Amino acid sequence: MKTFSLKPADVKRRWYELDAAETTLGRLSVGAAKLLIGKSKPEYSPHVDNGDYVVITNAAKLKVTSDKLLKKTYYRHSGYPGNLRSKTLAEKMDESPSEVVRLAIRGMLPVNKLRDGRLARLKIYDGPEHENTAQKPEKITIKELK
Repeated sequence: MKTFSLKPADVKRRWYELDAAETTLGRLSVGAAKLLIGKSKPEYSPHVDNGDYVVITNAAKLKVTSDKLLKKTYYRHSGYPGNLRSKTLAEKMDESPSEVVRLAIRGMLPVNKLRDGRLARLKIYDGPEHENTAQKPEKITIKELK
């Protein structure tokens, strides 16, 4: 019997919808990353991008535990001396809740050539409505992913 190796032509992608208001940021990120990578599929291969499309709604109603809103800090640097900028999670949520979710999920994905393609399949919306109703995404909860 030969070892099975998935080929890019054999990949079948599905659409899933996750609600950010149901769970915390970390659990949402882990679940979305698992779907984007395709790790829960039986035909998973690490060298082939086998993941599914993920639509996340209600990013503005995101929950975080303890005092992360005030203590979690996002940094960016331009490369010039003295240009280190920082924002707390509360400031970032006021500015763009979908960006907070995208950064959290990006941090859960492996750093390789497949990461940009996986992030392109991630659709994040601040409210309950989204533009991907034509694809008929399957609504699932984080508890169903375990």
